Amino acid sequence: MTLPPFQYLVDAHWRDVSRLAHALAGPVDGDDVAQQAWVQALAAYPRMRSHTNLRGWLLTITSHCAMDLHRSRGRRAVPAQDVALIGEVSGRLLVEGPDRNRPDEALWAHVAELPERQRHAVVLKYVVDLEHASIAKALGTTPTMSRRLVSDALASLRIAALKDVI
Repeated sequence: MTLPPFQYLVDAHWRDVSRLAHALAGPVDGDDVAQQAWVQALAAYPRMRSHTNLRGWLLTITSHCAMDLHRSRGRRAVPAQDVALIGEVSGRLLVEGPDRNRPDEALWAHVAELPERQRHAVVLKYVVDLEHASIAKALGTTPTMSRRLVSDALASLRIAALKDVI
C-alpha cells in the first residue's frame, strides 16, 4: 500500500501539530517546534511502511521536538547578575512572566511547574484530546502509566489552585 502525498498529511493535521507545539513549548517557541516537527516528519515520511495512525505519529514527533527544546534550555547558559535569578529563569517553561490576574495564565503557570512527563501527559490529554493509549505511545510508556501521570498532574494542579485561593 502506498502512502498518500505528504501535502495531504499537512492539510489534515497541521492544526493539531500547531496546537500541541504551542501548548508544550509556549507562545514564543511553538511555531519553531511545529516547524521542526514537520521537517522531521518530511525526512522520515518516505521510509514509512505503514500509515495506519499518521496523526499519532505526527503528534509523537511534535512532543519529542518540544522535549528537545526544553532539554536544550536546561543546557544553555543563563546570563545573570545574581545567581539566585538562575532558578527563576529556568523554572519558566510554558509561560514567561504570567499575569496571575488572568485565570488561564495562572493555570498555565502551574502547568509549567509540573514535572516534564506530567506536563506532557496533561497537554496531550486536555489540549490535543488524545486517549490514554495514544498518550502512552507518545511518551513511551503504558496506558496505565499515562493515566497515573494525568491523575498526579491534576492532583498537583488542584493543590496549586487551592493555594492561590487561600
